[in-house]
Amino acid sequence: MKKMLAGVLCGSLMLLSACGSGSSETGGGEKKEEMVKIGITQVVEHPSLDAAREGFIAALKDAGYEEGKNLKIDYQNAQGDMNNNMSIAQNLVSSENDLILAIATASAQAVVQSTQDIPVLFTGITDPLGAELVQSLENPGGNVTGTSDTHPDAIKNTIASIKTFVPDAKTVGIIYNDGEPNSVVNVKNAKKAIEELGLKSVETAISTSSEVKQAAESLVGRADVFYIPKDNTVVSALESVINVANEKKIPTFAGESDSVERGTFTSYGFEYHDLGYTTGKMAVDILKDKSPSDIPVGFPENLELVVNKKAAELQGVQLTEEMLKDARIVGE
Repeated sequence: MKKMLAGVLCGSLMLLSACGSGSSETGGGEKKEEMVKIGITQVVEHPSLDAAREGFIAALKDAGYEEGKNLKIDYQNAQGDMNNNMSIAQNLVSSENDLILAIATASAQAVVQSTQDIPVLFTGITDPLGAELVQSLENPGGNVTGTSDTHPDAIKNTIASIKTFVPDAKTVGIIYNDGEPNSVVNVKNAKKAIEELGLKSVETAISTSSEVKQAAESLVGRADVFYIPKDNTVVSALESVINVANEKKIPTFAGESDSVERGTFTSYGFEYHDLGYTTGKMAVDILKDKSPSDIPVGFPENLELVVNKKAAELQGVQLTEEMLKDARIVGE
């Protein structure tokens, strides 16, 4: 009798154990998906960086990672404050995310300084090597890789277009934050291209977005055209430059096409959404156990001339059909 009771009790315990082990399953017997945690840090808010973030999330969704279902995203924006930028990086690391996306150079540097264990992806970076984020572009090494927004011909082609659209221009005015490593690299490359065309450059350096309007005004009378590089501080206050350019009829060339859609005149650029999407596909590979060290740094693939016709009119540029034959037109 005792043996029989023992057998019944054992069987009951086994049944309860079996029922307990099914708690991770849905009613249909399918295993419940584990929640993936991704932290996103962005140094400042502006359309290009926002588009990169949206592209990243879109790639995850297309691969089956959907926010609120099997994906939790902790997005934090430093709003241009470098102390806040470092605090965000440290917070995302301590929160034990499965992966961290850093958008723009300052964000990436802060995260890389904060962890050697969590996989880190970057996007919107001008010079990953110069920023000391990776050991090489082909073999990044360590826990970091991502995408750069530097197409090898973008700056050169944009500067060259000054001769096409404003043939009488002699001086190019540049506004940039000399505390942004990515901007310093862009300005160096732009000045080289300007000199090769036989033009001169005049620069005004700023440190905060509140100084951008005054910087633009300081170039009036000294510059025939403006060139706005891929500078997060300046682009976050781009309307200040555009207002001065429209009022004084100064054609404004930009380092990326999102700024053209906002009201600068022209650029050779690409879609930051596409760049973010490429980064998102890298994230999917990493979540499936591929090492960041084995994923080469990616670059924009498609470069196109973008022209804002309304800005051209406001900034005194006379357009011809020949000028626009290969351009994507916005602002009509």
